[in-house]
Amino acid sequence: MILNTGQRTDIPAFYSDWLCRRIRQGFVMVRNPYYPQQVTRYRIHPDVVDLIAFCTKNPKPMLSRMEELRKYETFWFVTITPYGKEVEPNVPDPDKVIQSFQELSQIVGPSHIAFRYDPIFINEKYSVEAHIRYFEQFCCKLSGYVHEVVISFIDLYEKTRRNFPQVREVTMEERKAIGEAFGEIARSYHMVPYTCLEGTDMEPYGFRCTGCMSLEVIERALGEELRVPSSRTQVRSGCSCLIGNDIGAYNSCGHGCLYCYANQNRDIVKQIMRQHDPKSPFLIGHSQPDDQVHEADQKSWRTGQILLSL
Repeated sequence: MILNTGQRTDIPAFYSDWLCRRIRQGFVMVRNPYYPQQVTRYRIHPDVVDLIAFCTKNPKPMLSRMEELRKYETFWFVTITPYGKEVEPNVPDPDKVIQSFQELSQIVGPSHIAFRYDPIFINEKYSVEAHIRYFEQFCCKLSGYVHEVVISFIDLYEKTRRNFPQVREVTMEERKAIGEAFGEIARSYHMVPYTCLEGTDMEPYGFRCTGCMSLEVIERALGEELRVPSSRTQVRSGCSCLIGNDIGAYNSCGHGCLYCYANQNRDIVKQIMRQHDPKSPFLIGHSQPDDQVHEADQKSWRTGQILLSL
């Protein structure tokens, strides 16, 4: 099975000490975000965890701790965007993230890491032309360190509209202009471009639209066939990514990005983050008297069938 860490918060950036403790102790407790008294206990052991997946805007805190992950296969999505502090208050500058990306790639290998440029939104400062310019700069610096790049356009969730009222949808004409330019740039730097939950609009520009963390992507990274239970093959509509079994918690990411879908607002995030205890088996808080704990159904998905690279 795949253990995910990045759909609800940025664990490498803010909770690397906690994660390493959980790996050493061999289990983690995760609350259901919609029914908090329902708790799942996941074992963390190579016998049942085929891969640990990360999604982060700042992998640097994990770089000195990679020995803790030595027994596990990993796959990393690292997001690098050009936005300033007015949009991403606590995200490191792009050049610093790029440097961390390069160091991480040298540790895990280019087949175990992907570059994300998302979400894309348009305004006077971040025009279509500016995005194309930034994207090429980033691809140039990451060339040789990564084989895959993922893009997506901003989704106007209710939380996003509330926290980022000045943002607007990206028009179809803007999407096409970005898709055509990004596809050409990615290929020129020997990267395969993917979209994340964007339908098939980008296919004419050479994008793969089958999912950014699909079975195909993970098998290619592992070099081995996986037999994934049918219940795990589509967690959300229109998406074939293997994103279940997430050990994070909503409202606990300290980056403060205005477009974030996982945080209600900054005050709630500050309150939630104060409840974090690095020694707790829970990312946020501790066990409660009315907790209903069940063991996760965990099995290895590996078949032992080696996949040959073409």
